[in-house]
Amino acid sequence: MNTQTTSRAEAAPEGTPRAIRWILGALLGFLALNAFGGAWYGLSGAPNVPREWLEGSPFSSYLIPSLFLGVVVGGACLAACIGVLRKSRFTPPLAMSAGVLLLAWIAVQVALIGWVSWLQPAVAICGAVIVLLAAPLVPREPPRAAAR
Repeated sequence: MNTQTTSRAEAAPEGTPRAIRWILGALLGFLALNAFGGAWYGLSGAPNVPREWLEGSPFSSYLIPSLFLGVVVGGACLAACIGVLRKSRFTPPLAMSAGVLLLAWIAVQVALIGWVSWLQPAVAICGAVIVLLAAPLVPREPPRAAAR
C-alpha cells in the first residue's frame, strides 16, 4: 500500500516558528479585544465621538458600524487568534482573512469619515503585519490525498 504524507511545510501551523505564532497570536488577540471594546463603546452611544463624522455616510448612528466591528472584525480576529493558539490547520486562511478584513475596515472607515484618529493607521499597520506574517503559512499546493 503506497501512502503519501503531508510534509511539515504543508501543515503550516505546526511547522511555524514559535516567534511568528506568538506575534501573530498576540496581535490578533489584541485586535479582537480592541474591536470588542470599540463595539461596546459605539453601542453605548459613543459619547465622545462627534456625530458629524457620520454626515455623508450611510449611517445615522454608530449602531451598525459598531455591530460590524464587534461581530465581524472582532469575531474574525478572535477566531484567528484561537486558531493560532490551537495550532489549527485553519490558521493560515483565518489569519489572512482577519488581516485583510482589518485593512478593508480601515479603508472603508477612512473613505467615509476621513483620518480622525491615530488608531486608524495603527490598526492598518497591524492588519498589514498580520497579512505578512500569515502569507508564508498558506500552503502553496493543496495537500494530496493518500493513494489507495
